[in-house]
Amino acid sequence: MKLGVLSDTHKHIVNLSNAVRQLKEIGVDKFIHLGDDYTDIDEIGERDALCVPGIFSDAYQNKNIRNRIVENFAGWRFLLTHTLTSHHNDLPDDLRPESLIDTQQIHVVLYGHTHVPEIREERGVIFFNPGHLKNEDKRGFPPTFGHLELTIDKMLARIYRLRDYSILIEAKFRKR
Repeated sequence: MKLGVLSDTHKHIVNLSNAVRQLKEIGVDKFIHLGDDYTDIDEIGERDALCVPGIFSDAYQNKNIRNRIVENFAGWRFLLTHTLTSHHNDLPDDLRPESLIDTQQIHVVLYGHTHVPEIREERGVIFFNPGHLKNEDKRGFPPTFGHLELTIDKMLARIYRLRDYSILIEAKFRKR
């Protein structure tokens, strides 16, 4: 299974379109948007995406919209969240990332918010942040997006630079 992972598009529709086009060329099966203007993906006509809102979005306070999602892909349990930790804007019934991570109820955390691309493993949990798709960012990172290739026991994780689609970060993992 192949996943395209996007975050923090902040209305940069052209950049999002370019990232989605590249991910389609790779042959992704599903798109995931991790918030901050997650409805941008609807604007480019991509209706089959799994999305969570950013913490400052009006949707984040809507009890009918899940702020965090646990989903299985190819036998891996994923947490989809905008923030890596709980936030004061969370609703009372929102999943708590710290709890899911500490008890290892998940294999992978997909998150955004920081605009910093990252792939790492800590205590058996994989953390993946695809970065952002803004033209410029005060933290100094270029626009990036992510791609995951999954089998039942292996994962290839990549973060690409939007500018030239070159790989910024790559890592391989085995399920524990």
